[in-house]
Amino acid sequence: MLLASFKSAENFNFGFCACRKPELTFGISDRSDSGFLTTLLHDQLGGLQVVRENQLVNVKSVRGALDVNVGDVLQATAAHSVVYDRKSELKAFDNSKTGVKGLVDASLVKIPRMFVHEQRKLHKHSCSDKHKSNVPIIDLQGIDEDANVRSKVIDQVQYACEKWGFIQVINHGIPLILLDQMLDGIRAFHEGVPEVKKYFYSRDNKSKVVYNTNFDFYKVSATTWRDTLTCVMTPRCLDPEEIPSICREIVVEYSNKVAALGRVLFELMAEALGLNPNLLNDLGCSEGHFIDGNYYPACPEPELTLGISDHSDSGFLTVLLQDQLGGLQLLHENHWLITNKKFLSVIHRVLANNVGPRISVATFFRTYFPPENTSRLYGPIKELTSEDNPPIYKETTVKDFVAHYDEKGHNGISALEYFKL
Repeated sequence: MLLASFKSAENFNFGFCACRKPELTFGISDRSDSGFLTTLLHDQLGGLQVVRENQLVNVKSVRGALDVNVGDVLQATAAHSVVYDRKSELKAFDNSKTGVKGLVDASLVKIPRMFVHEQRKLHKHSCSDKHKSNVPIIDLQGIDEDANVRSKVIDQVQYACEKWGFIQVINHGIPLILLDQMLDGIRAFHEGVPEVKKYFYSRDNKSKVVYNTNFDFYKVSATTWRDTLTCVMTPRCLDPEEIPSICREIVVEYSNKVAALGRVLFELMAEALGLNPNLLNDLGCSEGHFIDGNYYPACPEPELTLGISDHSDSGFLTVLLQDQLGGLQLLHENHWLITNKKFLSVIHRVLANNVGPRISVATFFRTYFPPENTSRLYGPIKELTSEDNPPIYKETTVKDFVAHYDEKGHNGISALEYFKL
């Protein structure tokens, strides 16, 4: 295909050869033109796309027609050009202290621009249901009573951690009624009295109990459709009186149960790595944990935004409790720093939905505050490295790792990339 483009007073000719794997590349990447005006003559093969209202639109080839495109310079000099002040919109939203739930309560029919994501990022990975039933489900029943059962479970954990980075566990020891009560408690807080929520609304990462919208609110290019109540439970035991009264009792009870489950999972993972069962717990992997109670209200334009952007988690392990609404997606086929890439740290995200709310409770196993995480170094476990399998990642502290993670935000790129040797 031959294209002739005339930009300002310059002529450019483009030739696009046939490509054997077009799904892996572009003819020309996303861009706007730098001049006042561009006129484009192209053949009938097509392939040109433009963005309109944040949607990609295919441009139909019309024989004899010239496509005319306004350039950056003309936009900048046009008298009617409007500059979007994202920073002011973010600040106004944050100052309201009512979160995404406040927007829904105001009965808005279109989402604010700050929540709109680029379509190419929303759809950069193909989505398939073919792996839906293959997500590993592991039954923990009898692992402490029957050696054969434990051995089988360890094999399942090894496969799941190496191939998926994600497990669904059943018969884990936490009663179903307690799980339901935890979801109900988080929902009750988010749907509770606005003045109570405003009391907890903060961006102070030194507070043990915080309510806000998106921890990376001012760092990423698009906000996500989610409010979160964060409770830092251990290792500095949180005074229950600091937790909102409407969910205080259940948060404490669930925290104790999920902490015990975390220690069991670390034992199974250590054994799956061929290590002493106590090694990961002794390294401090289960030393601290914090809980995020997430609330995803129904969204009037879910096709334009996300509940959580593409990301991998920052801790050693995450245990997720979610309701039946769904929306969680995994990027199957994408490491724990200390396992030297033997286990996967899966990229995942949550879709926005026009029904809701969706409730989830994520428990992250890692320390949250200094001084617990200031000096201890974490790197590939020596038993998992050799001359033939050298370390892939450099040593770092949890503090430095989390600082980098928080600075970059949920941008779809694993924080581990920064620590590669």
